[in-house]
Amino acid sequence: MNVFPDFGSLSGIGDLRVVIGAMLTIILIVAVLMIIISAITWAIATSTGNPGVAAKARAGVFVALGAAILAGGGVTWVNWLINVGGQL
Repeated sequence: MNVFPDFGSLSGIGDLRVVIGAMLTIILIVAVLMIIISAITWAIATSTGNPGVAAKARAGVFVALGAAILAGGGVTWVNWLINVGGQL
């Protein structure tokens, strides 16, 4: 009895790459816009002497920066998982 891999088992993988790539692109765009908005708010709040708003805006910059890093790395991670799944 011979065992052969099922090469047709990953037939929709191209569609999956497109959908995940589009979602991660949208997340990346929103994260970069939030970095810009939070940085502007941080600068204005600091210059006007409002430490509460400045602290919240600074936290917004760092959270949006983390989201942008994760979204950028997510594309690489998903592509790697798809390639590993195709080899199994």
